[in-house]
Amino acid sequence: MGTPVATPAHDCVAGEVGHRELDRRLWATAALNLAIAVAEILGGVFAGSLALLSDATHNLGDLVAVLLALFARRLSRRPPTIRHTYGLKRVEVMAALLNAVLLIGATVFIAREAVLRILHPAPVVRGIMLVVALVALVANAAAVLLLRHHELDDVNVRSAFLHMAQDAFASVAVVVAALLAHTAAGAYVDSIAALVVSLVVLRSALSLTWQTTSTILEGAPRDVDIAELAERVARTFKPACLHHVHVWEIGPQQRLLTAHVALGKEMDGREIEAFLARLKEFLHQKWKINHATIEPEITGCPDADLLGQWEATHAKGPGRPPESSS
Repeated sequence: MGTPVATPAHDCVAGEVGHRELDRRLWATAALNLAIAVAEILGGVFAGSLALLSDATHNLGDLVAVLLALFARRLSRRPPTIRHTYGLKRVEVMAALLNAVLLIGATVFIAREAVLRILHPAPVVRGIMLVVALVALVANAAAVLLLRHHELDDVNVRSAFLHMAQDAFASVAVVVAALLAHTAAGAYVDSIAALVVSLVVLRSALSLTWQTTSTILEGAPRDVDIAELAERVARTFKPACLHHVHVWEIGPQQRLLTAHVALGKEMDGREIEAFLARLKEFLHQKWKINHATIEPEITGCPDADLLGQWEATHAKGPGRPPESSS
């Protein structure tokens, strides 16, 4: 019985409105990032500031990330087909992974340039650098405000929000570097600020890479402990218990579970249907699992391990065809 947990019709309408609103906010964020990047590239070239060029590179990466997210969101909303039975939700995860890889490459390049500048310092033009950095700070703060209510919606939007917050932090670092540009340490502060920004971005990009790779490899979501899930189900629905439990994500907001449930007592068909409906609602409320396929068992099966021995089950199960004698 693999039907997803039902949701009211008005929730679907509200969800569609939310999608359109979020798309508009993402387009606005993309426009802000493009404006910031152009201003910082020009300012960095004329002011000789590596910190501005570093932040501009990051903003270009964010622009690509937001455009990828928008494209992926459009594809992910296509309905399921005979070939892609879960739809194209995973495109969003792939877009986030590509974004993370691009960020890592850009960050390594900027960090290398920052180290070379520290070894061979060069003066920067304070006035241009300070004005551009202040404009970038205001624009990045506006982008953070645009996405602040949506950062938990899915991996793309969460990463975009994180990038905007980091951009605001990076702009603060560049402003500090501009204020100190005419001091004895000014030539070094610009490069150190670029290096700090690069390290912060690298940490985020590596975290995003790990998360998206885990999703593509069908790992359990980070906030789902399968052993704890089975234990809570056993306590709540005693004497029933779960085994052969598998939990994974197709994409943002699309969690799936397959499992066997040993009922522990005799039940007729209607009772089993009612029990499974309560169990699926429990899984949805506690772990946001919105598609559960659960196989009920009266007598149980020989392999009752939590995860199950998948290959052994198919090799030794009752459905195995008899070996031919020769």
